[in-house]
Amino acid sequence: MPSDLTIAEVRVVLADIPVKRPHKMSFTTLEAVNFAFVRIETRGGLVGWGEAACLGGPTWSEESAESVQAVIERYVAPWLVGRDAAEIEPLRREMARRVQGNPFARAAVEMALWDLNGRALGVPVHRLLGGRVRDRVPLSWSLAVTSPEAEIEEARQKVALGHRIFKIKTAAHPVAHDVERVRRIREAVGPGVSLRVDANQGWDRPTALAAIRALEPYDLDFVEQPVPRWDLDGMAEIARRVTVPVMADESCGSPHEALAIARLGGVSILALKLTKSAGILGTMAIARIAEAAGMSCYVGCMIETSLGTAAYLQVALAAAPVTWGCELFGPLLLKGDVVRRPVQYADGAILALDDPGLGVEVDEAALRECTRR
Repeated sequence: MPSDLTIAEVRVVLADIPVKRPHKMSFTTLEAVNFAFVRIETRGGLVGWGEAACLGGPTWSEESAESVQAVIERYVAPWLVGRDAAEIEPLRREMARRVQGNPFARAAVEMALWDLNGRALGVPVHRLLGGRVRDRVPLSWSLAVTSPEAEIEEARQKVALGHRIFKIKTAAHPVAHDVERVRRIREAVGPGVSLRVDANQGWDRPTALAAIRALEPYDLDFVEQPVPRWDLDGMAEIARRVTVPVMADESCGSPHEALAIARLGGVSILALKLTKSAGILGTMAIARIAEAAGMSCYVGCMIETSLGTAAYLQVALAAAPVTWGCELFGPLLLKGDVVRRPVQYADGAILALDDPGLGVEVDEAALRECTRR
């Protein structure tokens, strides 16, 4: 066990990894995911890794891989070098004071600190979060294919492989088109498969209400982020006027936002994402608020490699209110990976990681192959 956890070096690597098929959402069609990988090394020679995945630039949020790199290299690394990596909470709070916003950048640094600490202690990160309450997490596969026929074929193939949960990306087309897509997918997979839809803020209030009511006959688990992130009142109102549960994602990036959503009522599910919440500690705080408010949680993704997926998985294993499963499918959609042994899936679920730190080993040779030049 290395005795000196003083941070000696902070390095950021930009990389781009194509997806196996175009991923169509309400705001963009993704051909590749852009990454900022953070490598922190201590004076004792211990290395920890973090990751921020971005969807084609500042699209899903204001951040891009390039902005993550600039913020860390110019405004975080200079003061982080020489500090004790064991002090995750003090360092997290100092980052928040020095860097306003930029949760993706802060999350990538915090992930690397958690990885370092787990490795130093010889335990997985979920042990440091209180221990895992589950040994696997049901996996949702996102259907975001440009062709309706290809979408149905993909769903059938995934069902044959054991998938039992699908989330359908909506709001890139008129409501009638999306309703017909959901109808056909429901017919193709049958009643025993769970379906959810995600509008990614793509509807206004009247459209959201009409769309959800039109989708109610197809037995949906929930509708995710039907309206713009700032419209908390509208989301609460819609949730009270439909029978399908509503989940907040883009609207819920901080504990303050989670508390505001809980106080308004209506919305019953909160989506957890490490990068939108500036790291593991912020994400766990949101989960605790959900639990206190009688709400439940779901772990989303930004289409991470096995490295980022492993970090998200630590929370999915340890946070009790994560009862809706997860969509940690990034390694299955990406054409490449950056670890020696990818995260593992079986029977429609992602399996627990119990190795030290985040539970995966970065393959620096594989990372160099996709590094931006």
